[in-house]
Amino acid sequence: MTGNLTRILPAAAVALLFSGSAPARAAETPKQAQQTAVLAAHLLDVRSGSLINGAVVLIEGDRIKAVGAGLAIPQEAKVIDLGGATLLPGLIDCHTHLMASSGGNFSLMLLTKSQAYRALEGASNARRTLMAGFTSVRDVESEGAGYADVALRDAINRGLVEGPRMKVATRGIAALGQYSPFGVSPDLPEFPRGAQMVSGVEEARKAVREQIGNGADLIKIYADWSFPTLTIEEMRVIVEEAHKAGRAVAAHATTTEGIRNAVNAGVDTIEHGWRADRATLEMMKQKGVWLIATHGYQVDSLVNAKDDATRKRMSEAVKSAEKTLQTARALGVKMAAGYDPFESQMHGANARELAALTSAGFTNLEAIRAATINAAELLGWEVGALEAGKFADMIATLANPLSDITGLERVYFVMKGGVVVKDEYKATIQAK
Repeated sequence: MTGNLTRILPAAAVALLFSGSAPARAAETPKQAQQTAVLAAHLLDVRSGSLINGAVVLIEGDRIKAVGAGLAIPQEAKVIDLGGATLLPGLIDCHTHLMASSGGNFSLMLLTKSQAYRALEGASNARRTLMAGFTSVRDVESEGAGYADVALRDAINRGLVEGPRMKVATRGIAALGQYSPFGVSPDLPEFPRGAQMVSGVEEARKAVREQIGNGADLIKIYADWSFPTLTIEEMRVIVEEAHKAGRAVAAHATTTEGIRNAVNAGVDTIEHGWRADRATLEMMKQKGVWLIATHGYQVDSLVNAKDDATRKRMSEAVKSAEKTLQTARALGVKMAAGYDPFESQMHGANARELAALTSAGFTNLEAIRAATINAAELLGWEVGALEAGKFADMIATLANPLSDITGLERVYFVMKGGVVVKDEYKATIQAK
């Protein structure tokens, strides 16, 4: 076997493959982890909903060691004093598309931008998202950029570029002919598509296996578009294959029947879910299916409507979605925040989702929890709260977010894993 490999692979690659049999290097003395103390006038305990005054967060390496009021600061610790700011855990967006900057023309994006260029755009969008205080994201499909989201996730993890922690869904899976772009000439069968198209259970199964094999952390499907598309049988196979590999399934679903079909097929989250009826929401509650409402996208669409017809249509859509959100809230359906940014100007504006949730009847604290502890539970990561043992992901704002949710759109300090990636606090104070 080794002889065949040496004829195919360079010697260095063969050496890497068999490096497990090489003698181990002498163990190096581990360096002591950097200790940091972050001080602020206030800290929001997102679980209790209370503010801790005179807050101190002690950090060792990339983890939080202790949190409290007036804690003793180790002599060797680096001190970051944020004065009158309010500290919160790093925010989490559970529905992003970092690879997408369509400029309002999805077809043109697919036709004119290479995957390499899309990856570079993704890196820029990731940095903007991080600087806005979102230290973790769940990126639900690369929108025609193939597996560039896997490359971006890995580049961030290696420290090559700045960005949030990422879970990625790669290509997405849609029914043949039922995903953007529409209206392409049938004479162009190879025109790039925004998702991986399938027809039938075996094609669906193959797509899941391929995506997981290429690095997908979760699987994204389109249960509907303007009408239900994937069958329940196709979706069940997708769920079966994904769950065998320990991957969750996120379902784009906006029609009443499409949402119901996806829940019956066993998906883990409903993305958007704007027209879910009460019976389906009750089933979601019973099955533990999450709702990622992306309400900010609809509110922004209403605000930015350029004509009366669009304004009327979006006004009705917002009212319908608010009714769904209020029913889901009353039933206790699990919910996490997701803004659905896919245009250049939307990346880094993720906190608008929290204001949109409050406009739908959620309290400020409920909206914050949707982007912190709730989202962290969905991701299964040790983030989303300023607590001992969690990753040292935190942000600071001058506003009290319990009374001014829009203060989270003005973040002046961002730390990810114990590393300060943005510190504009002093400059902001001086400017005032």
